[in-house]
Amino acid sequence: MANIIVVGAAGRMGRLLIELTSRDPAHQLVAAVEGKGVPAVGADAGENAGIGKLGIKIIDDYAAVARVGTVTLDFTTAAASLEHLEVAAKSGASIVIGSTGFTREMEARAKEIAPRTRTVIAPNMSVGVNVLAKIAAEVAKALPDFDAEIIEIHHRTKVDAPSGTAISLGKAIAAARGVDFNANATYEREGITGVRPVGQIAMLAMRAGDAVGDHTVIFGGEGERLELTHRAQSRIGLARGALRAAAWIEKQQPGLYSMRDVLGM
Repeated sequence: MANIIVVGAAGRMGRLLIELTSRDPAHQLVAAVEGKGVPAVGADAGENAGIGKLGIKIIDDYAAVARVGTVTLDFTTAAASLEHLEVAAKSGASIVIGSTGFTREMEARAKEIAPRTRTVIAPNMSVGVNVLAKIAAEVAKALPDFDAEIIEIHHRTKVDAPSGTAISLGKAIAAARGVDFNANATYEREGITGVRPVGQIAMLAMRAGDAVGDHTVIFGGEGERLELTHRAQSRIGLARGALRAAAWIEKQQPGLYSMRDVLGM
């Protein structure tokens, strides 16, 4: 049984993780954490999630509960997740991070810290999205002369763009083709842009309503086009993937792992 700590406990993903953990016999919720000053601090985690009293108060001190034998589920912000990773590495707590919006400097720091404990970092923990990334890489390799475009849409409150998932899809395509992602990626077009550069990997981000997250990878060739799409109908796929990662990471040696490692792909 995995002993679960949920950080970001008052957020949408945090509340869902608390709900799923509470009814999953393979996991046990042992702590719920929020940021200092968040109104939910002090409330019962179950009542805050709308599932009834669990007897676990939401606290604002992650370091007080992070310890060996626990797995932290973190869907907060990139900056907060990096702080939590530092604490987890010092305490020996395992950690599963699904936050996005990491800068290159933050990614480098996370890669430095993560191997000190058991860590999974993935921009999207949905099984379907990770299968999409694998397929997109295979298609990119099989169709090297096809233009690659990625379109994503998320809810209006998402603060980073393009999504971490879109970037991970672009990186999968670049790796499959043996090219540098950063040198070939573009995030916007406006005005007289000229002919599309060969090898460019483009990402378009849309924000509207309450869209959970759709990702479409387009491979365009002469006279034909191949489109691969994943649509998240709710956040439950992300939450279930995170719990799957929590169960898996406890059996691993310290290191940095991806969701594809969790899924054996």
